[in-house]
Amino acid sequence: MAKKENRVQVILECTEHKKSGKPGMSRYITTKNKKNTPDRLELKKYNSVLRKMTVHKEIK
Repeated sequence: MAKKENRVQVILECTEHKKSGKPGMSRYITTKNKKNTPDRLELKKYNSVLRKMTVHKEIK
């Protein structure tokens, strides 16, 4: 019997970068378990354009 796939790839996009008006974007690709975390993922990641740690939220 095959295993059910619960892990999916998600894209995380910086929330502060949109507000700053600087060109470019900061995005990360990661995986999450849909069963354990059904809501949108929110992590602190490094933004190379702003040169600091910022909050990245999951986008569709």
